[in-house]
Amino acid sequence: MPPDSDPATAHAPGGAALSEPAVTNDEPAAANGVLEPEAAMDAAHGAETPAAELDRALSELGAAALGFARMSPRDKASLLRSMLPGLLAAARPMVEASCAELRLDPGSAASGEAWLSGPCVTLAHARLLAEALEDIAARGRPRLGRGAVRVRADGRVEVDVFPARLQDAVLHGPLRARALMQPGATRAGVLEGQAPFYQQRDPDGGVALVLGAGDAASVPLRDALHKLFVDGRVVALKMSPRNAYLGPILERTLAPLVSRGLLRVVYGGADVGAYLAGHPAVSEVHITGSAAAHDALVWGPPGPLAARRRASGEPLLDKPITSALGNVGPVLVMPWLYGEDELWFQARSLASQIASSTSLGRDAARVLVLPRGFAQRSLLLRMLRRALAGAPPRRAGHPGAEAQRAALLGGRPPLADTHLEGSADAPLPRGAARLGAPGPGELPWTLVTGLTEADADEPLFSTESPSGLVPIVEVGSSDPAEFLSAATRFCNERLRGTLSATLVAHPASEEDPAVEAALDRALLELRYGIIAVNHAPAAAHAVVVPPWGGHPSATLADIQSGLGFVHNTAMLGQVEKAILRAPLTTVPRPPSFRDHRRAHVVGERLSACAAGPGWGAIARVMAAALRG
Repeated sequence: MPPDSDPATAHAPGGAALSEPAVTNDEPAAANGVLEPEAAMDAAHGAETPAAELDRALSELGAAALGFARMSPRDKASLLRSMLPGLLAAARPMVEASCAELRLDPGSAASGEAWLSGPCVTLAHARLLAEALEDIAARGRPRLGRGAVRVRADGRVEVDVFPARLQDAVLHGPLRARALMQPGATRAGVLEGQAPFYQQRDPDGGVALVLGAGDAASVPLRDALHKLFVDGRVVALKMSPRNAYLGPILERTLAPLVSRGLLRVVYGGADVGAYLAGHPAVSEVHITGSAAAHDALVWGPPGPLAARRRASGEPLLDKPITSALGNVGPVLVMPWLYGEDELWFQARSLASQIASSTSLGRDAARVLVLPRGFAQRSLLLRMLRRALAGAPPRRAGHPGAEAQRAALLGGRPPLADTHLEGSADAPLPRGAARLGAPGPGELPWTLVTGLTEADADEPLFSTESPSGLVPIVEVGSSDPAEFLSAATRFCNERLRGTLSATLVAHPASEEDPAVEAALDRALLELRYGIIAVNHAPAAAHAVVVPPWGGHPSATLADIQSGLGFVHNTAMLGQVEKAILRAPLTTVPRPPSFRDHRRAHVVGERLSACAAGPGWGAIARVMAAALRG
């Protein structure tokens, strides 16, 4: 079909030349709990659902939509609670399937990745949604803590969303999360605007299509739960060919929803997605994946016709659409004199995020932003190289990852370790420093240096690469306020996407009122939907409650990291961003760290605790965590 043809009005698989949402699934090496390729599951899974079956699924969903929309919150909470035993029973099969796909040994600490990104968050999400619905039944809205909603000195409203109870604080330590509301929001308006679907007397039903890309097992399931129990829609969940292996597990796990006609799981590529999105029975769409896949669905395949539609504001897909897409996530290190233990903790956190970016993390670190003249630059880079050396390199599981890596490196000269040890007063040389000796088919961790904010056409600033490349950019100066101003401007103007960012800041720096004000200003001005201070943005996934999505400055024509927020079990409206804060170091070490020796045990126990967070279950989690 020619690139400029208009396929989206055809309601049959094969009638639309759209791109499947991009997903990553890089494969680890055969070491440290990683399996050889021949022991792993094949990349192709599942057969495409025939058109007649798609039509039948949408018809059954449509028949159940109004009844579900008007089901009482208490009955919906009971339905969710009835699913918890099945979700818990499916935890190990889900992890084993994910490990086979990722080529991880399910009995090793490396499998903690699959536990933490799959059953742990899924079980917690289902339980917290049930609790929120019970609150709605009892008092009209999800419960917030006393004094959780407050007005800042500048008039902006923020809401403390985590921790909500003592058990949260014990499990997750001093991590705190708050939601910053959009300008103009009021305290009363925030409270009145909670759970808007449940404020309607006789809501209409509808069918939501969830295009479930992503390799983390929890992503398509949690997006479906959000559409069902927050937005009040029944769901057609289309699994991507890359995660279709999870579909049968999800169907069995979600049998209470499937048997009532509230959820249907279907399979296929871009053609099936386009067919479903354009189907008259579908009232709204949610997509997880790449911005390119989103734009192809909304505006049509790239070409002059799509450009004309975008310019005139006449989308091909004229339905409500929400999305959670990726970004080139920055890590900003504010200049200060850090203790070596503090810097080592943060280097391990950064290395763990980088490793995650090659398999599961659309929210992981992809650009390291340092101050010019940072006195501890050499020490930080030496620690980062040491931390990455302990993370097994990943195989090029994503199609085209090796070719993309070669293109992004673009002939940059190789650098030895000694090139990164120079004086902080001199800029880093331009080039690429490979770490370790990866085997055939493995992607080495590589630091790309010598970049500045003036490199407007740098492809690493606009490419969400799963290929183990870590660009390092130096901006501003060693003055904290100057650095924060320059780094905020660089991230907002040069890096693609608005999903998540990390900011490393020493707590002692805020004893200086000028630095405290500069840090607060940076948190306000950074255009990201999730900002984590001294922690990985993935912590918002781990604790479930915070809203998750791109900054609301995005538009349908300039989608960045997507429109709307998901998860958000407090069901808040008018959200601008979620801000997470943690100390520079925590004890015990987070199970997400790649050097945690019992991450898989912590993950399994956390899953059981998520289903029923009693003190005995919490004690078992802590015992495993302390031995990591």
